[in-house]
Amino acid sequence: MATKTSKNLEYYMGLPYTIRFQAHPRDGWYAEITELEGCFAAADTQLEVPELLEGAKEMWLMIRLERNESIPMPVPIID
Repeated sequence: MATKTSKNLEYYMGLPYTIRFQAHPRDGWYAEITELEGCFAAADTQLEVPELLEGAKEMWLMIRLERNESIPMPVPIID
């Protein structure tokens, strides 16, 4: 569920969003944050993807905050 809030970038950067990694035989690695539609990164190696995804997440969140748009909260893991 998305909510409007006055929380800042640092707050959202620290939240435990769901990350999905996928290997592609010819194209390297892909990762996305499932709750943040369109937030993804791709790289040649698995080790490069987390850093690139963190940068994509920061940009995604900054744009939403600048536009005063809602930002989804992480989906909790249910046992």
